[in-house]
Amino acid sequence: MESWSEMLGVMNTAFPIFLVVILGVMLLTSASGLRRYFANNRQPVLNVTSIIVSKRTEVSHRHDTEQSVNRSDTKYFITFEVESGDRLEFAVSGQEYGRCSEGDEGKLTFQGSRYYGFERSSRMYRGLHEY
Repeated sequence: MESWSEMLGVMNTAFPIFLVVILGVMLLTSASGLRRYFANNRQPVLNVTSIIVSKRTEVSHRHDTEQSVNRSDTKYFITFEVESGDRLEFAVSGQEYGRCSEGDEGKLTFQGSRYYGFERSSRMYRGLHEY
């Protein structure tokens, strides 16, 4: 009986600490997201000449043991080099990723860390029609 009451005593101490830690992590994550949101809002929307210098994917795998199902998620990223030589990487949709190729030149539109789009320059299209 004594060990049972000791276990309850430990739980009465550990559970509130665990709860505070979980709530703290959730608050920090939310604060970070809000800080990024407001920082992006303070930035101007820029439309700059750029070239696509690289593309990459990030695949994560999960296994659901209850349903015996493997799941994977893919995130897509494109790195642009702007006229100043700076490189900017943005997360993009799978559809946007598929439309872009390394070496594409055009106008990149973004605001802070928000990607709005990439419009290829018309001279690239002219080159495609020559064949």
